[in-house]
Amino acid sequence: MEGAFLLEISKRIKEHRIEKRLTVQELADKSGVSKGLISQIENGRSIPSLPVLFGIIQSLEVALGDFFSNIASSLEEPAVIVRKKGEYESFQKENASGFLYHRIMVKNLFPATMDVVLFELQQESHRDLVTTDAFEYKYMIKGRVEYEINGSFYTLEEGDSLFFDGRLPHVPRNTGKGTAVMLIVYFFDQK
Repeated sequence: MEGAFLLEISKRIKEHRIEKRLTVQELADKSGVSKGLISQIENGRSIPSLPVLFGIIQSLEVALGDFFSNIASSLEEPAVIVRKKGEYESFQKENASGFLYHRIMVKNLFPATMDVVLFELQQESHRDLVTTDAFEYKYMIKGRVEYEINGSFYTLEEGDSLFFDGRLPHVPRNTGKGTAVMLIVYFFDQK
């Protein structure tokens, strides 16, 4: 539940920012934090401290009660989940070009939270090595990608898969022709 709760907060911050027609930089300036931190929070990659969270909510000019209203009901988990392609939430991660993510769904599976993402990697993409606080499963749908993980290299083609501890420094590189597409499942530990 904790992981889904935090992702719901991230989603609400982004929705209110867009509704107020604020850029990430404008919200960061109003909140007294960096643009990178706002981006990380909105994409579910960083958990804000309570003072930072309350500062962001105040900067969005949203009452705390309104911001947190109905959060429990939005986290109720049905027995069957259907997500239509148009409902996928697109996002980009900081310090990357040519990387496009589409969040398909987030589901709590105690003791972990599962985040399912469709990932498109452009041919001329670039990103430095990164880490995540999750185990990562990658399944290649289309294209060819070379993954660098902790100094080792792995080539993935259509139908191949990869599983690793995301705390190891890693980065994919598109080595094929055209856009590479993969399904990613992140497993975040709730402990």
